[in-house]
Amino acid sequence: MPAHYLALALRSLRHHRVLTALMILAIGLGIGASMTMITVLHAMSGDPLPGRSGRLYTPQLDPRPLSRGKPGRAVADDLPGSLTWPDAMALLRARRADRQAAMAPGIVAVRPGSTALHPFFAHGHYATADFFAMFGTPFRAGGGWSAADDDARARVVVLNAGLARRLFGDAPAVGRTLRLDDADFRVAGVLDDWHPQPAFYMPRNGHGQAFGEADQFFLPLATALDLKLAITGNFSCWGGGGDDRRSDHCTWVQFWTELDNPARARAYRDFLDAYWRDQQAHGRFPRPAQARLYGLVAWLDHEHLIPADLRLQLWLALGFLGVCMVNTVGLLLAKFLRRGGEIGVRRALGARRRDIFAQLGVESAAIGLAGGVLGLALAQLGLWSVRSRPDGYAQLAHMDTAMLFGTFALAVAASVLAGLLPAWRACRIAPALQLKAS
Repeated sequence: MPAHYLALALRSLRHHRVLTALMILAIGLGIGASMTMITVLHAMSGDPLPGRSGRLYTPQLDPRPLSRGKPGRAVADDLPGSLTWPDAMALLRARRADRQAAMAPGIVAVRPGSTALHPFFAHGHYATADFFAMFGTPFRAGGGWSAADDDARARVVVLNAGLARRLFGDAPAVGRTLRLDDADFRVAGVLDDWHPQPAFYMPRNGHGQAFGEADQFFLPLATALDLKLAITGNFSCWGGGGDDRRSDHCTWVQFWTELDNPARARAYRDFLDAYWRDQQAHGRFPRPAQARLYGLVAWLDHEHLIPADLRLQLWLALGFLGVCMVNTVGLLLAKFLRRGGEIGVRRALGARRRDIFAQLGVESAAIGLAGGVLGLALAQLGLWSVRSRPDGYAQLAHMDTAMLFGTFALAVAASVLAGLLPAWRACRIAPALQLKAS
């Protein structure tokens, strides 16, 4: 019977070509606009480290004076987002987490040994040794450095695959010497194009926005501090801090920890509270903001990484889809009611109301499927236009398998819902009146 209903639906659609084209166009436009924005937001709100995110936490401390607060903002929303050097080193020395790492973004001048390449600038991160194991970075060759290398201010560097390929081609990079700014570094490892999205460990308004390009290099934080390499994150000082990176009056260090279970997380929160109270006893931390520990997903929510204009565009696209569906309802209602004579004959020959309802429902689904094909093409066009924008998140605008099937599911569901009222009205037609009118 469904095959028979489909044959009737296709015959009806061919018979009313203009009306059919208008309905498919309306559904396609609505689906294309809404799926473009849904796909972008789906890509931006994904888990950056599946399987690990539930174990990653960032501690937040606020050492600033009372005068540095922002009036009207809640205490939890007014945290600086980074730590001072003394606080970060104190947390590292305490070793209360399974793994922990301090980090900051930076930029260095790369001076290739090959005369075929001109010097250029590269963006990356300065970090401590646990960074790679904690975040599960995949290595193509070599590995990271050790805690002993941190203490020794070793001049080692880990390259992303793209930078290694640019500098050394297909030749092995591990063990080679690379000049960064005015110092020589030994390549310890090459990452396998590691690029979590969003880049949760980036500071607010840092060089690489949360959805920007991947870090090109990583080197020890203490080494960068000794060599006075450029820092590109938020460097905020007050009082007599000046621009001293080691001052307890300047925040600029991001800090992440790995805690294997909720009990460890609660113990670490207790440790942070104790540290905050101890620092207050020594005249620091005058603001009422207590120490906080955010899980990775909670931190992404706290940072509001998805731009507000994208959410607005999503609501506008869904509203446009709603308008298109209302128009489709009107067109289907007009079409089904014009077929009152045909429906009356079928009812007189023994067709039940649910048979008529099912037939018209299959016709609505066929329109939705065709609208989904058009909507998919329009969504791909919309995603291409998003990728042409200069925003950091633009390169994420690709439709995955889930979104592909979601496009057709949304189109068919929307068209079937749009056809419910017209189909119900049509199957309620009294056959005697239609036959008499015919």
